[in-house]
Amino acid sequence: MTDQRWTKFSITADFTTDVRTIYNAWTTQAGLEHWFLRKAEFYAIAGRTREADEHIKKEDSYFWQWHGYTDDVNEKGEILEANDSDLIKFTFTKGSVVTIDLQRRNGLTLLELTHENIPIEEDPLKNLYVQCQVGWTFYLANLKSIIAGGPDLRNRRYDIPSIFK
Repeated sequence: MTDQRWTKFSITADFTTDVRTIYNAWTTQAGLEHWFLRKAEFYAIAGRTREADEHIKKEDSYFWQWHGYTDDVNEKGEILEANDSDLIKFTFTKGSVVTIDLQRRNGLTLLELTHENIPIEEDPLKNLYVQCQVGWTFYLANLKSIIAGGPDLRNRRYDIPSIFK
């Protein structure tokens, strides 16, 4: 029997900005490239590439690349939900699913990221649960830094590879 505790996790972050700002950061090419990705392309069902400031829609597909990695490191997936206000859901690595839920409470915007359907890896060095939890924690911290007017914490240099490879 597989231990299901390693197939799902949630992370919560708070922001001192409105829900719409955070939603835009997750649902446009320009938004994602500002804090998360080197390249974020979205394609409508008809195959049309969405404009940089155009919001994603349910059933769009995507192609993503990260700073600090070569072009062969990429992610392709589908947008499962995008309600144009406070919920985003998309497929991710190896058939897993990420949900972003935004709420306004006590003067803060709360973001809950839930990553589920994570496959169990026999090789601890390929443990997707750990890699994704660390990665999402870093990128949410970077989003918080940028929203607060702080520095972009991403490694943008190819000549300094990740020490975790």
